Amino acid sequence: MCWMSETTSTKKDKKHPLNGRRALPSNNSNAEENEVLDIYMFKEPHEINKQQHHTDKYYSPKLVVRRGQPFQIQIDFNRPYKPGTDKFWLEYLIGRYPQQNKGTYIPVLVGDELKPGDWGAKVTHKENNSIRLSIMSSATCIAGKFRLYVAVWTPFGILRTQRNSETDTYILFNPWCQQDSVFLDDEKEREEFVLNDVGVIFHGDINDIKLRSWSYGQFEENVLDACLFLMDKAELELSGRGNPIKICRVASAVINSRDDSGVIAGSWDNTYTYGVAPSAWTGSVDILLEYYSSKQPVRYGQCWVFAGVFNTFLRCLGIPARVITNYSSAHDNNANLQLDFFLDEEGKVDTKTTKDSVWNYHCWNEAWMSRPDLPVGFGGWQVVDGTPQETSDGMYRCGPASVQAIKHGHVCFQFDAPFVFAEVNSDIVYSRREKNGAQMIEKIDMTHVGKLIVTKEIGGDGMMDVTEEYKFQEGSDEERLALETAVMYGVKKQITQDTVYQPQTDVDMDFHVQKAILGSDFKVTITFKNKSQNRYSAATYLSGNIVFYTGVVKSEFKKHSVSVTLEPSSSSTFDVVIKSSEYLSELLDQASFHFFVTARINETGKILALQKATVLEIPTLHIKTQGEAVAGREMSVIVEFTNPLKQTLENVTLHLEGPSVLRTVKKIFRQIPANSTLTWEVKCTPKRPGLRKLIASLNCDALRHVYGELNVQIQKL
Repeated sequence: MCWMSETTSTKKDKKHPLNGRRALPSNNSNAEENEVLDIYMFKEPHEINKQQHHTDKYYSPKLVVRRGQPFQIQIDFNRPYKPGTDKFWLEYLIGRYPQQNKGTYIPVLVGDELKPGDWGAKVTHKENNSIRLSIMSSATCIAGKFRLYVAVWTPFGILRTQRNSETDTYILFNPWCQQDSVFLDDEKEREEFVLNDVGVIFHGDINDIKLRSWSYGQFEENVLDACLFLMDKAELELSGRGNPIKICRVASAVINSRDDSGVIAGSWDNTYTYGVAPSAWTGSVDILLEYYSSKQPVRYGQCWVFAGVFNTFLRCLGIPARVITNYSSAHDNNANLQLDFFLDEEGKVDTKTTKDSVWNYHCWNEAWMSRPDLPVGFGGWQVVDGTPQETSDGMYRCGPASVQAIKHGHVCFQFDAPFVFAEVNSDIVYSRREKNGAQMIEKIDMTHVGKLIVTKEIGGDGMMDVTEEYKFQEGSDEERLALETAVMYGVKKQITQDTVYQPQTDVDMDFHVQKAILGSDFKVTITFKNKSQNRYSAATYLSGNIVFYTGVVKSEFKKHSVSVTLEPSSSSTFDVVIKSSEYLSELLDQASFHFFVTARINETGKILALQKATVLEIPTLHIKTQGEAVAGREMSVIVEFTNPLKQTLENVTLHLEGPSVLRTVKKIFRQIPANSTLTWEVKCTPKRPGLRKLIASLNCDALRHVYGELNVQIQKL
């Protein structure tokens, strides 16, 4: 078939040759050609297709449907349709070189019934010169934008409609269809993981959990095209675009820019020249649309930005997805299930030799799908991660890795399960090299890593604990079995043979960091409990570090040594005061501190070691609205902020957005003096009724991660 010269015949000109396939009709022929005058797609948000396919929220003038589910079109011919003698069929094409065996050229014949999950069409209604068709797409077909042609068999050859972009049809994944590999059988979960366009991302620290709203905006204008472009950018062959496993694998690489000029450039060093600080983004739409138009990586992102954009991509295509936060997340360079922290002779961490790190938190995504490539039971939620940490098959990507496989230690199954297993289940080994070269293990902490794994609850903004989906109860028989299984599959736990591990068991040490507000002093309280009948003395050292949330130290801002006497069978407590003047000039993005307390028991030479992170309380933005909140009518949104610091804030950027209420707007304020309040008013016209969320962020060099949000009920006109 020649696709380059598709033409149609019109009423005025019935006799031009079509693709050289027919001669001119003989003069005595009175056969009337059956011609297509118009195709009606029922593509408005209120019409049957988008309503039944849950695609009415997409701001697209085209038809958007989900695969494996029937949709309707109407064809207007130039005369009444005669089922017995008139022959026509539909043709769906995608890509440059459509081929039937690759699923990129699909002829759809008109029959008497539709088979679930297979391409087909049947006439459901006839009236005058028009017929209504019900069309079923395959439940495994490519997700993408198809071109539609109607081909009519005439006595003189095949007449085919002209290329008409108005009839282009987007076909997406379908979690409502049992034959689809992303089928999800719970309506509330589909509402949350596919249709919700605003989410909550948890950050902060295990002892101080913080949350921020994120606008996924998967239905906003041009976002669907931007998401489909990512698969072009990743050079995923068209025939693989019906397979969520392949899509997740290539997308986790293209979301970051490390080796393929992908969507987001990461930066973890507190310098964001020629770009936007990661904390300033309020959603994915601006990032995706900027990338779609410029084709250049958008600067800058950190893990929650990668996860937020990845979530938009997955939900936009119809793959159920959610953002996961793992507190105390191990970054284990060699996936040996062991984080090695080396201490010097005094018991301080040796930063030169310690390469592993514990992130305060790390965000990744889960995508829901069957895994026909794995044994039965490993489908469902799969870990996918777009943050560039380690390479996998030569590229910075991670997943999809079965959550169920990770829980049971079956890390032999693709993709990247050992890396994720280590993120949630590593042990921290504190060791010290003696003068004679022997390595002394001072402490093994089996419970610090992967303490809490959470996501947003279904139908609300609260937190849902999913730790038990990743690991069994710490210390349980099942957990040890999972660890042994992982070791059996080649994940090594390296407690080296020349090490001696005899911990000091009769003295306990703990410390508590007081909740602190940015700009104020606070204290760290250290407690010892001597359970023995012996009198001990302990040389104690507290190290306060400013850290990136990835656990990498920027600077040590506090050093405090003290000698403590531990009386038999008693507790002793002492405080260390941290002054704001000690930390303010050194502060990083997330106002995150890492405290490390070590104590050497002089009488035995044993070392106690403990580490904890804490995050300062950051001021919030306040949002309110003025005027009635009605779809199609102008209203005002007011953002207020009071500067809590003893210094003037310079070059402050404010962002404000709300899906279906207003597109992202930003404004720069040159200065906000100490203790003064800023007020910013924005006028907007909401597009749609319903419960909507407004999200604002404030950003400047001295202060980041300042957010505010407001739920607004938009009424109908």
